[in-house]
Amino acid sequence: MTDSIMSKAATMEIPINSNGDTGTLAEDDSLEQAAKLQWSLDEKVGSSRGTRDLQQVMVSGPNLNETSIVSGGYGGTAEGIIPTSSIKGSNMHHSSSSSSMTAEETTRGVAVEKIETVKKWGLNTYKCTKQMISERFGRGSRTVDLELEAQIEVLRDTKRKYENVLRLARALTNHFYNMVQTQHALGDTFADLSQKSPELRDEFGYNAETQKLLCKNGETLLGAINFFVSSINTLVNKTMEDTLMTIKMYENARLEFDAYRSDLEELSLGPRDAVAMARIDAAQQQYQVHKDKYERLRSDVTIKLKFLEENKVKVMHKQLLLFHNAISAYFAGNQQQLEQTLKQFNIKLRPPGADKPSWLEEQ
Repeated sequence: MTDSIMSKAATMEIPINSNGDTGTLAEDDSLEQAAKLQWSLDEKVGSSRGTRDLQQVMVSGPNLNETSIVSGGYGGTAEGIIPTSSIKGSNMHHSSSSSSMTAEETTRGVAVEKIETVKKWGLNTYKCTKQMISERFGRGSRTVDLELEAQIEVLRDTKRKYENVLRLARALTNHFYNMVQTQHALGDTFADLSQKSPELRDEFGYNAETQKLLCKNGETLLGAINFFVSSINTLVNKTMEDTLMTIKMYENARLEFDAYRSDLEELSLGPRDAVAMARIDAAQQQYQVHKDKYERLRSDVTIKLKFLEENKVKVMHKQLLLFHNAISAYFAGNQQQLEQTLKQFNIKLRPPGADKPSWLEEQ
């Protein structure tokens, strides 16, 4: 419709009067109406296209990676365009730099902490070594608890003697075990000869029975001796050793306490300026810390020595009674009393023929 109107308007002639002015024709109104109609149609088509483009943009959305930020006014040069992809890369680089800086600071903090620990350890070792040398050469004073030191010395002497008892008891077990094995082999040999020597069958038979009986009683006695050795070993190498470890910690704490006490005394005799007073305050704090540690460990040693003595008397009373009764019953040939001794102390023998190695073999 629009094309027909425009073609009609194009073919119309415009009359000119004698003065060169256009005349007023009836077709002027139709041309004006046609122009207005064309403008209104173009406006509708443009608005409909703009609506469709807007809807498409809203559905699909712009590609942020391809979006650009324009700097400057309309019609500016390309130098004002900043791609958003470069901004994204810059943010990622900044984030990775921050993470690396945080990791580096953490590593540096751990290193500083380790250096401080080594520094404190070195200073403490220096002070203790200095105190030890001073005590050996008689130049430094030493904190002494006479009663506790005497008890510690008695414990060490007792441990040495009990270790000797343990060594001899193990040697007895080893020798007696070999004797029992020899008796067992001898009894088997007598029994075999009794079958192969008719003229000496009775004599070989008597000796075979005697050796088997001695072997049985010997195994019973070995069970009692093994129990005795095991109990002494626990007392010496576990109970006493645990107390001696606490004593060692106590002695180290005593040395540290004396070292910081001597350091505080030396600082107290020096000048009293601001720097010296600060060092004295720090030394006073360290002195108090090591004093508390020393007193706490001294109390622990006193308690452990008391309980150790009670436990030692109780254990040795039972074990010495067992050892005496078992040895006496065996050499008296009293098999019934020997078995009764094992039942009294709740000792169970290993059944014969068991594959489990003996206590001596496990050592």
